[in-house]
Amino acid sequence: MKKNNRKTQVALTILFTVLCILVVYPFLLLIGISLSNELDVAEYGYRLIPKNLDFSAYIYIFENPRAVLNAYKVTSIFAVVGTFLSVLLISMIAYPLSKKGLRGKNAITFYLYFTMLFNGGMVSTYIVITQFLHLGNSMWVYILPGLISPWFVFMVRTFFQGLPYEISESAKIDGASEYKIFFFIILPLSKPVLATVALMTFLAKWNLWYESMLYINNDDLISLQYLLQRIMQNIQMLQDASNNINVSSLLSASKIPAETVRMAMAVVVAGPVIAIFPFFQKYFVKGLTVGSVKG
Repeated sequence: MKKNNRKTQVALTILFTVLCILVVYPFLLLIGISLSNELDVAEYGYRLIPKNLDFSAYIYIFENPRAVLNAYKVTSIFAVVGTFLSVLLISMIAYPLSKKGLRGKNAITFYLYFTMLFNGGMVSTYIVITQFLHLGNSMWVYILPGLISPWFVFMVRTFFQGLPYEISESAKIDGASEYKIFFFIILPLSKPVLATVALMTFLAKWNLWYESMLYINNDDLISLQYLLQRIMQNIQMLQDASNNINVSSLLSASKIPAETVRMAMAVVVAGPVIAIFPFFQKYFVKGLTVGSVKG
């Protein structure tokens, strides 16, 4: 039995090692391409280790460092603030919905579910945001729209319903109010689901670019994704202009770091998200309610 268990452990270790390599390899390849020379990429294809180390792609992106750093600042602010407010409001809606004795619970649940089936459309949404809410050219246009996700409300509500009922009852007997129960007992026990919602919300906020295109006319308030998209459009315009001059300019067009810049942009955008992921990962597999109630 021990030999069989050891063989199983070895097989699982090999399997997960291979899976980890398959997951990490594309990102390492991404970094390798971003540090390659554009002509080497065109001639030799994608390489994990650059044939000639070249930082032209990153130099091109950070040619105007103020714009990139400002876009980083704007994106970080609305991603962090939006994530915090979203998780707070979602959990505050989900908590009463997890109670059995809540009046109008079915009607509220149906109302939330109904919003998942239909939306107002782009034109009406644009009119509401710009003409009625006056959120154009402000940081709030990134934060307030879509602040509450019904899907996450239902997910958090389901997690709250799985918490032992005796914990809340014992706290009430000790004189704790609903606010104290919610903030000091329920939320600490719900870190796994809250971390999951926070990570997904942060990723969604971090990747916003459509709002910048529609609602922002101030370059100091554009998001990082939209700024990098602009850079890519400028590169494409330079390539098209170079190719349209004459055939001999094809060589100069190939020197424009289009492919390597595209990969460098992915590294610049994904870097912060990859850095914060380990802080959330530990909550995905940690059962904090185990042993909370004895007897």
